[in-house]
Amino acid sequence: MKVEHQIRAFEQLLGSYDGVLPLHRYLFAYFKQNKQMGSSDRRWATRYLYSYFRLGKALGKLKTMERLAIADFLCNETPSLMVASQLPELEASFALPVADKIAIIQKKYPAFKLTDVFTFKPELSAGIDAAAFYTSFFVQPDLFIRVKETHIQAIINQLTAQGVTPQEVGPATLALPNGTKLEQLISDERLYQVQDFSSQLTGNYFEPQAGDYWWDCCAASGGKSLLLHSLEPQIELLVSDVRATSLGNLQERFQLAGIKQYHQKVIDLLQNNDQVLHHYEFDGILVDAPCSGSGTWGRTPEMLCFFENYKVENYNKLQKAIAGSVVKYLKKGKPLIYMTCSVFKAENEDMVDYLTKNFDLKFEKMELIKGYAHKADSMFVARLIKQ
Repeated sequence: MKVEHQIRAFEQLLGSYDGVLPLHRYLFAYFKQNKQMGSSDRRWATRYLYSYFRLGKALGKLKTMERLAIADFLCNETPSLMVASQLPELEASFALPVADKIAIIQKKYPAFKLTDVFTFKPELSAGIDAAAFYTSFFVQPDLFIRVKETHIQAIINQLTAQGVTPQEVGPATLALPNGTKLEQLISDERLYQVQDFSSQLTGNYFEPQAGDYWWDCCAASGGKSLLLHSLEPQIELLVSDVRATSLGNLQERFQLAGIKQYHQKVIDLLQNNDQVLHHYEFDGILVDAPCSGSGTWGRTPEMLCFFENYKVENYNKLQKAIAGSVVKYLKKGKPLIYMTCSVFKAENEDMVDYLTKNFDLKFEKMELIKGYAHKADSMFVARLIKQ
C-alpha cells in the first residue's frame, strides 16, 4: 500500500535525524544520497517530518504514527494518506481554521496542551500572547521580499502573470507562499531582497543620516546592512563577521544590490581588536547578536524537540561579551541597535538592562516585533544611545 511506503520513508528519516544539522540541510543531503526517492516521495517525507516536529512534545505518550496523523491534520489544509489511515474521522475537517482544528484535537485528546508544544523554561519577552505564539507553530511562515518602491508594481505584475498572487504587506514588502521559486518567476534578482517582514521592521529603529559611518559588527550574509543602506544610501559602512564564508555571501549580495562603497573585515568580537579598530569611531553600530533563534522556530520546528534550555544562558554570555566589546567604538550621542531573533526575555529585555547598567548607554526604545501575527518571524530590537 502507498501509505505503508510513506510510513517507511518517514520512519527512516525520523530515526536517522539527530538535530545536529538544520532539518532543511539534512533533507537536502539525505535526498541527494537516496536518489531512488522520487519527487512525490521527497515531498511527502518533507511534509510529514516538518509537521511532526511542529507538534513539539505534545501528546508524547501516543504512538508515533498517531502523533504524526494529528500533526499532519493540524499543520496542513490538504488531505493525506496518513490521516486517512490513522484518523479518518478528521479528513472532512482539513480546511477548517487552525483554532477550530485545535479544538477538535483537544476534544478527542484531553491531554493535548499548547504548552507542551513549546516547553522551554526561560521566560518569554513581555507582551507575547503565549497561546497565539504556540498556535503559530502549526502554520508555515510566509516568504517575504523587500522591493524598491519604484519596482514593486512591476514585480507584482510579473508574479501574477505566472499564477502567483503576492500579498502587499508594506510599501516595499511582499508576502508569498513559502517555497516560491523566486529565481524562476522574477526576471531580475537585483530588484528584490529576501528578508523576513519582522527583520525589515527593525529598520524603523536605525535612523541613519547621510554622511554617517556605521558598523554592522555581526553582519553574517548582510541582510541588516542591505536594509540600512536602503534607508540611507549616502553612508559609509563597515561590515564584519567572525566567519569569512558569511562575508563571501555578503559580497555577492552587495554586488547584486550595486553597493560598492563599503569596507569588510573578519573580526572575532570575543578577542581584543584595538589594533584593528583603534582609530574607528562610528555614528551607529548594529549588533544583530547570535541567539537561540527562538523567534524563527516556525521555520525550523525541529528546534522544538532538539533545543536545550541551558543554551539560552550560553547565548546570553556571548551577547554580553559581543555588545560590551563594541560600545567603546561608538561616538557619544549615537545609537547602538541591539537585535535578536529570540522571544526569550534573557536575550532581550535583560540584555538591555545589562547594557544600560554596565556601559554609558541610555535606553531610548525597544520592541518585540510579534511576527506570529503575520506569518513571520518574531524579532527583538532596542535602540540605546551612547552618553
